[in-house]
Amino acid sequence: MTTKELIVKELGTINENDLSELYRIIKSFMESKRRASPPSLMSKLKRIKIYAPTDFATNLDLYMSGDKSVQ
Repeated sequence: MTTKELIVKELGTINENDLSELYRIIKSFMESKRRASPPSLMSKLKRIKIYAPTDFATNLDLYMSGDKSVQ
């Protein structure tokens, strides 16, 4: 049996009053895990800011060759 299956089996034996308390514990556990985990690559990439002229992407080759300059 997997750990998840064992947990589900035990959940079936808990009375309703204790389930709300268990839910709060699980919720707290998951929130602490989210705060403790390192940021993902995608979340890091989302924070990148590029300050460039509005035509920078269109004329990247001109900027790279020096035919156009950033003012």
